[in-house]
Amino acid sequence: MGVVTFDPTAFLARYPEFSTVSEATLQLYFDEATFYLDNTDKSLVSDVAQRAVLLNMITAHIAALNGSGVNGNGASGMVGRITSASEGSVSVSVDYVAPTNGTQAYFQQTPYGAAYWAASGRFRSMRYIGRQ
Repeated sequence: MGVVTFDPTAFLARYPEFSTVSEATLQLYFDEATFYLDNTDKSLVSDVAQRAVLLNMITAHIAALNGSGVNGNGASGMVGRITSASEGSVSVSVDYVAPTNGTQAYFQQTPYGAAYWAASGRFRSMRYIGRQ
């Protein structure tokens, strides 16, 4: 199986909005991401390439929560379907289904976290392992 090593070049190719964040800080965000998704041989995500994508989603989520982003500005924080928009004095409303638990609520604070939550759903479902 193996473990994922953070690749800042690949991360920034996918998430260029974090190009103003130092590689050292991105590495710290990635290290923090491994608290949420196991990055060992025992991980439920056995495909290392898939695990890398998921860990990068979490890394982007953590970066956005910490105010990192384009010119040091955080992500917009909008997640969901745009239900209305105005132009004068700029106004946007979004609609998103309410989270069902605290973990889901944590990830749905940013578009990156919401993407991770949706992509990782199959790894959160119950698995039955019969006695041998």
